[in-house]
Amino acid sequence: MSFWDHLEEFRWTLIRIIIAVVAFSVVGFIIIPKIFESMILAATSSDFITYRFFEKGKEYIPFLPDFSADAFNVEMLNINMTTQFMTYISTSMMFGVLCTLPYILYELWHFISPALYENEAKGIKTAFGFGGIMFVIGCMVGYFVVFPLIFRFLITFDLSESIENMISLDSYMNNFYTLILIMGLVFELPLVFWLLSKLGLIYRSFFRKFRRHAVVGSLLAAALITPSGDPFSLFVVTIPIYMLWEISAFMVKKDPPAEQEDNNLPAVVE
Repeated sequence: MSFWDHLEEFRWTLIRIIIAVVAFSVVGFIIIPKIFESMILAATSSDFITYRFFEKGKEYIPFLPDFSADAFNVEMLNINMTTQFMTYISTSMMFGVLCTLPYILYELWHFISPALYENEAKGIKTAFGFGGIMFVIGCMVGYFVVFPLIFRFLITFDLSESIENMISLDSYMNNFYTLILIMGLVFELPLVFWLLSKLGLIYRSFFRKFRRHAVVGSLLAAALITPSGDPFSLFVVTIPIYMLWEISAFMVKKDPPAEQEDNNLPAVVE
């Protein structure tokens, strides 16, 4: 195929993706009003599954923070005329993109696969599939763990009793999307390390050597993601981030034979 033929094929790939996203966005436009409060605003109510889980866990683990359901019901404020409508549109589009993500990956794969050798195609196909799964898992961790813990801490934090916490809809939605997206991207770390390993840039010894640094790095990353200062939230977010390091160590290549022999040699005492 000539350059213009490739360009035409890519144009039709984009057109099919856009049609699919628009179609699912229309579906989202229809059903979002029915699920907005029960899913997107679920963290504003004490009935949210994460709060009930930790409240139940406190019966067996006394040092857990108090997640009792007493008087926790946050009401949203809207201070701009267009915020609710624009939130409606953006949420519908986000629904369309998320639902179409497997199809988007398929179309991209269908476009680039003819240009790859068999071994390259196998690696890229694995990367597409694994990356998509890890992104979804990261978003779920963000939705069920990171966002509700941060939200509950910040909304219940009192600098002074004379100040009443009131949250606007756009502030809530910005933090909701940002934290979930960040966790989805963070969970792509194993894929990044796997690609670096395929290029021969890192091996399994790298993870053994820097394991202690990874623990500190996980704590720092969790501290950046969770602005709340309570140790419990920091611990809960640190664990999945560090587990990504261990998963990455399992996925990368083993050390080359020559390097393995060097690692096994006794240290020379001067």
